Amino acid sequence: MRTFDIPEYFKSPIISRVKARRKALDARKLDFSPSILDFGAVRIQLARHFGFCFGVENAIEISYKAIFENTDKRIFLLSQMIHNPEVNEDLLSRGVKFLMDTSGREITPMSEVRSDDVVIIPAFGTTLETEAILNDIGVDVKKYDTTCPFVERVWKRSSQLGDDDFTVVIHGKPTHEETRATFSHASKRGSALIVSDREEAEILAEIMMGKRSKDEFSKIFSGRTSEGFDIETDLEKIGVVNQTTMIASETQEIAEILKTASTKFANTRDTLCYATNDNQRATLGALEDGSADLVIVVGGYNSSNTTHIVELCEEHKPTFFIRNELEWEENGSLNHFNIDTKRRDNYSDFLQGRPSNLPEKPTILITSGASCPDASMERVLLKILEKFPDAKDVESVLNNWES
Repeated sequence: MRTFDIPEYFKSPIISRVKARRKALDARKLDFSPSILDFGAVRIQLARHFGFCFGVENAIEISYKAIFENTDKRIFLLSQMIHNPEVNEDLLSRGVKFLMDTSGREITPMSEVRSDDVVIIPAFGTTLETEAILNDIGVDVKKYDTTCPFVERVWKRSSQLGDDDFTVVIHGKPTHEETRATFSHASKRGSALIVSDREEAEILAEIMMGKRSKDEFSKIFSGRTSEGFDIETDLEKIGVVNQTTMIASETQEIAEILKTASTKFANTRDTLCYATNDNQRATLGALEDGSADLVIVVGGYNSSNTTHIVELCEEHKPTFFIRNELEWEENGSLNHFNIDTKRRDNYSDFLQGRPSNLPEKPTILITSGASCPDASMERVLLKILEKFPDAKDVESVLNNWES
């Protein structure tokens, strides 16, 4: 697989060694059990797969290339390049500015963009409407387009469905940049509809089979259908694609639900992202091990793929979602992001003095989403080890583990 040139400060010598060892032992990715590092006072499990995926590394490489090649120009990111605060904050520190926020609201008016400005398209891609505006201004939108190849694959499949008169049902978060972009591309070639979860899919299926009133359709899916969508004809032939960071199994469940209600259904299983699949399977593989006492998930709080990993973990173990090691306060408490309330909850004395609800030698599973730098994971690992002063040093543990 191709390697990318990304800044060294996003890398981790510790995590790199673990990943390299696992790859050497399991090149075909058949083993989804976690890597276990025994530090004596605490055992650390690292999920088999986590961290930057192909699409993220590609986006980072292109973005920093744009900065280094255009020191005399204004550089804009269409929106967050990926959903990780450390990466975006570093780009901002280098003079890059945002045109929009993650919901598509303007931060820098498009009217201020000039033809000689550099505009970086994020890994999520963008809508055809936004692309048209930039083209009209005269911006070369293709030069620094970091759209993930796996997102583009979804667009291609959507176009094929549209050309064959199938309605494209998109499983995704309606306000997410990638879902908005996929909806835009799909709507160009035919009818399209966004379904956010299994519950909505079940309602849609019942409407299609006449078990619910068609009036419910407009109430639930208002603003999420292509122009001129006709419920009488546009649901006869359907195919399901997904926002590539959703839970893969949920997309398949949604497809099966709608398949039973449709007259003709297209098989679109090939739109699932490999990295999302690998990370989720690795998370489940680690949880099936059963020995972890708690889980720490590291990543951006607005990262869809990371949030879904948190959801999977919360079903099995006490789970703490943190942006990075800075979520530990000086007093030892930890700020955990609650994905239900969208607020940070503070836990006092987290891992201080071996809490009574943990065994004498706890096992902690650490993982992250596809947009989290390995360097963040390393710093979290080292922060945890600080809570166990009797823990063995990292180098000796790695040497023993690799032997």
